[in-house]
Amino acid sequence: MNPLRTLDQMVATLKGEAPKRVAVAAGHDENTIQAAARAAGEKIAAMILVGDGGRIAALCVRFGIDPKLFTIVDEKDEKAAGKIARDMVRRGDAQVLMKGMISSDAYMRLILDKENGLLPKGNVLSHLSVLELPAYQKSHGKLLFVSDVAVIPAPDLFAKMKMTEYCIAAAKSFGIETPKVAILAASEKVSERMPATMDAAAIAKMAERGQIKGALVDGPLALDVALSPEACAIKGLKSVVGGDADVLIFPNIETGNVFYKTATLLAGAKLAAAVTGAAAPCILTSRADTEESKFYAIALGCRLAAL
Repeated sequence: MNPLRTLDQMVATLKGEAPKRVAVAAGHDENTIQAAARAAGEKIAAMILVGDGGRIAALCVRFGIDPKLFTIVDEKDEKAAGKIARDMVRRGDAQVLMKGMISSDAYMRLILDKENGLLPKGNVLSHLSVLELPAYQKSHGKLLFVSDVAVIPAPDLFAKMKMTEYCIAAAKSFGIETPKVAILAASEKVSERMPATMDAAAIAKMAERGQIKGALVDGPLALDVALSPEACAIKGLKSVVGGDADVLIFPNIETGNVFYKTATLLAGAKLAAAVTGAAAPCILTSRADTEESKFYAIALGCRLAAL
């Protein structure tokens, strides 16, 4: 399989496969319904909308959508709708869970519920984003996989290791045989005054010794040397990853979230995102996200469900 270099290429690969079933928790907001209709219409997913049936019907009329594209489960209460959708995934009736109008806190509690949740023992929930950045497309012709921008506020060494493993698996599913992973910090120098550099060096050493497999991993790396061969040359940095990263692992949620929003709001990035580490991909989009972002998120969830 040749590496997928754009999000549209990712979508195209799903069209020849049996559609994965996606259960949407409180699936009665306009952007979600439009994204779901596009996914169902392009036959990349079988969409199950669990939510207010009246609102779903009204939105279908408003946007000229055929409600027969969906399986609709009428449940007006958003938390109850979330439980129904989650339990569909637990039973295997759906392969992907997706957030609709339910709040992020309530959605995450459903996944993390100790009795009925979706988090296997020993795993960590983490947010993974795939970005199609115009500048990186022009310079490198490929996508960027980044983590974590939305779920783990201050990941410790173990969480960063799991984030790295999840991103490697996702990148491989896109046909990247040996992903290059940059563990980011503010500097390439290891210093106890900057704990992120200590974690990055530890993860790079773990990869060198085979504790993290299937990728080239280096850190600490600043963002410029992770993405720019010119920056590496100027700084005289020799790295197996330098200037050509496929994956960026952020030191904390503030760094990741600012990068993510800067990329989308100011740099014109297209994106797909999902929560990894659960028993099934869990799509966590903002209620304000565009139809396009939610469509690509559905596609990513379906792609990850095949892992």
